[in-house]
Amino acid sequence: MVQADQLSRRRNWSKLFGRVLLYLVLIALSFFFLTPLIYMFLTSLMPLSQIGTIPPQWIPHPVMWENYAKALDFWNFGRSFANTLIITIFTLIGSLVSCTTVAYGFARLRFPGREQLFVVLLATMMLPYAVTMVPLFVGFSKIGWVDTFLPLIIPTFFGNPFYVFLLRQFFRTIPDELSDAARIDGASEVGIFLRIMIPLSGPALTVVAILAFQNAWNDFLGPLIYLNKSELHTLSLGLYSFRAMPGQGSIFNEMMAASVLMVVPVLVIFALFQRQFVQGVTLSGLKG
Repeated sequence: MVQADQLSRRRNWSKLFGRVLLYLVLIALSFFFLTPLIYMFLTSLMPLSQIGTIPPQWIPHPVMWENYAKALDFWNFGRSFANTLIITIFTLIGSLVSCTTVAYGFARLRFPGREQLFVVLLATMMLPYAVTMVPLFVGFSKIGWVDTFLPLIIPTFFGNPFYVFLLRQFFRTIPDELSDAARIDGASEVGIFLRIMIPLSGPALTVVAILAFQNAWNDFLGPLIYLNKSELHTLSLGLYSFRAMPGQGSIFNEMMAASVLMVVPVLVIFALFQRQFVQGVTLSGLKG
């Protein structure tokens, strides 16, 4: 009996030690990945004389919150923020509507060639953007969409193969008995999709929404190609053009302040929906 108690205590101490060690490793890795963000924020509060010193100084002295006001003075943040928000909102709508509909068809509807078409859809993920960039620009320029938000918004209404794959994997985890019971009660396929599948797909839809938001908010190459007018610039273009403004190339602290202002919305969205995001990734089969 005494030996059993000692063995149980050893196992408990071993589990406790392993858990503490795991948490320490995770904390160290978290700090490693957060270091660039911490450095960006601290640099945005430093005077220029403190940046680039050897050894490096991490604590701003004095703390210069006015760097943010100065950065906004040289950067039309309000207009760029509004342009980015417009593109992001319509991108979210287009991605959710198109990808959810296509994913439901591949997951729940039976038709000839379904698996082959799905393979073709996944194969499009292997096409890099550089391959389609020139043909798309030529096509959009001929119909007069350059210097508008349309080339950045309309393609999202035709689906994204990765989002379709993610939602399809989630739809396949929903029991068929729910759909069969709804059909017996007289529900149409559209009714099943809207009243059963969509309400049950909150975690997966959250994952798609967060990924689409992040991609649209941080997109640089698309706006750089299609948006030439300064009044149409997004936050990413505004931050890039910030470097070319007179006297701004050397004001690194104000550039970091502008970068912080751009990053904050993404961090807030992820912090608010972190639990749903992790749940959606787990249930959609991407955890492996």
